[in-house]
Amino acid sequence: MRRSLPTLLLPGAMLAMATTAQPADDLGRWHAGPYSYSDELGGFAILAISGTGTIEDPVVLTQELFSASPVTLVIHAEKPIRPHFMRGDFATGFIHLRLITINGSGLPWLEFEFELQEIRGEPSTFGDGLSFDQRKTDSSTTRSDRYAEFSRDYEPYDRLIFREGHTDAGQTVSFEFLITDFTPRAQYFIVQDPTIPSS
Repeated sequence: MRRSLPTLLLPGAMLAMATTAQPADDLGRWHAGPYSYSDELGGFAILAISGTGTIEDPVVLTQELFSASPVTLVIHAEKPIRPHFMRGDFATGFIHLRLITINGSGLPWLEFEFELQEIRGEPSTFGDGLSFDQRKTDSSTTRSDRYAEFSRDYEPYDRLIFREGHTDAGQTVSFEFLITDFTPRAQYFIVQDPTIPSS
């Protein structure tokens, strides 16, 4: 399925808010709402975070990727897990996430792919409950300010691919999407993989 994306404008005030958020804890985890986010597997750095993960107050995570190789964002549930329990401070499995990403690779990015994994290195299958909002058919929760289209793959991987655009070296790009996990786990992974021009 391929969707056209509306342009997402990132006001300077929003970026300033993200860069003034609290730093990481002693474990290197950045807390936002009931979850924490970590660059512990290397290749990139989280610079700031804010928000709670709701549609009205998405998690805004600012990061810099140092190369064009895949990197993995680790997400930990820091509060008790309560699926679909929308009252109280619980990890419900639903996160509205906005990634403000600096291209520090020195190369242009022609596409950008995200892949969800419940177990690191293993594909997230259709039946595990974890997806980029696989139960919805509209594109209202998925957008980027530099890529005009996206597609979603559910089998044998759970991938979200942004295309029809580019992010030059030193530029910043934003991606926004909804993660849904109908059988929430205490930890899962997002592999981020920019595509560079072929030589």
